[in-house]
Amino acid sequence: MSGRPSPPTPLPQAGEGGVSPWHPGQALAHFAATLDARALPAAVLRRAEDLMLDWFASALAGKQARPVEAIARFAESMGPADGPSEVLIHRRLTSPLTAAVANAASSHFAEQDDLHNGSVFHPGTVVFPVALAVAQALGRSGAELLAGAVAGYEVGIRVGEFLGRSHYKVFHTTGTAGTLAAAAAAGRLLRLTPEQMMNAFGSAGTQSAGLWEFLREAADSKQLHTAHAAGAGLAAAYLARDGLTGASRILDGAQGLAAGMSRDADPARLTDRLGTRWALAETSFKFHAACRHAHPAADALQQLLQQHALAAQDVKRITALVHQGAIDVLGPVVDPQTVHQAKFSIGTVLGLIAVHGRAGLDEFDRHYSDPAVVAFRHKVAMRLDAEVDTAYPARWIGKVLVEVADGRRLEGRVNTPKGDPGNTLSRPELEDKALRLARYRDGASEDEMRAIIARIWSLAEIGRVTTFLTP
Repeated sequence: MSGRPSPPTPLPQAGEGGVSPWHPGQALAHFAATLDARALPAAVLRRAEDLMLDWFASALAGKQARPVEAIARFAESMGPADGPSEVLIHRRLTSPLTAAVANAASSHFAEQDDLHNGSVFHPGTVVFPVALAVAQALGRSGAELLAGAVAGYEVGIRVGEFLGRSHYKVFHTTGTAGTLAAAAAAGRLLRLTPEQMMNAFGSAGTQSAGLWEFLREAADSKQLHTAHAAGAGLAAAYLARDGLTGASRILDGAQGLAAGMSRDADPARLTDRLGTRWALAETSFKFHAACRHAHPAADALQQLLQQHALAAQDVKRITALVHQGAIDVLGPVVDPQTVHQAKFSIGTVLGLIAVHGRAGLDEFDRHYSDPAVVAFRHKVAMRLDAEVDTAYPARWIGKVLVEVADGRRLEGRVNTPKGDPGNTLSRPELEDKALRLARYRDGASEDEMRAIIARIWSLAEIGRVTTFLTP
């Protein structure tokens, strides 16, 4: 990617009567297909590197997890025994499709992968598995890999925002919008034309899937959602390159995604300030190893306990004041039976904070069912709060009410949870998190992870993306 930066290809001007000659899906496809790494702001490229490191380490942390290994084994059994693309947890080479499916599953298990607040969408876990696999297969540069990732983030986030809150109540947005995000990432690296990109969106959108019902019984579907989204999006892009057509109005058509999956879809969100608003930069990093909906209350409680020097046994009752999305996702989990299900139990998350001071990977693995944590869990209730719900999803405010055993009633509040863009993780904090994630399941040694960190920090200068861990 040498030479002078090329400006973003302008969108067509409004025609007679102020009406754009393109519908929103076409504009989004055109943007993704013509995105040029050389024209991206330096801050966007640096943020993309940050997000890639966070994703990479999260993928390593999925190693040995039962559902991840099952999905990876299946994908590998259906794919070639060798190839250009890398399955990170197994350090083996295979096809781009197989690698993307396995890496997408593994990066969504530890509950440490990124989240975009406004779309309630985990972009990294469906975008980077595809971007890395395709870049390795095609010998693309690091800058092109980053451009593919940016295209995936910008498309997926906008599709998630477009589908709205009603969609998220039933559908796991990462599994649905994620197919289009993956298609955009693969399509950009394949250098699809805008028309081919639109066809890829059509084929990806018709495969969008992912329902929240699995949470009620600790089923393994969450990792399947990301694996399927990554694989379906990648396949849609490759098929579009080979001439397969897809519905051009898959997003807003009479029988498209919004018609079947949303009651409050807003087509304007699909093209919101394309090329000037970089939604990727709005993405949050996870601080606690739990569902992001529990983070604001966890931060508020952690701060309150520290301020008043309270121990878990000092707390008589706690009410987390939350948005409706938190109730929809966390509410069904009342008696978690597995470590992963415990990460969707707000009582368990707050119990780990109160008893052990942290809700990290080790705390969940070792203590989620400890009597002291279970006892604290029974003290926790959620309540819909008008202020918190109105601010959501643009802002995730944390509010807790704590009744202390001595009769005091205390209020805790956090306006910007740790990891949000306004309270983000620094590069040293991201490096520390990556080292912990790599160490968690022996995904990589400290020396290996430090070498990976250095490589990702200089990714934009790498002429050809090769393997990271596989000889």
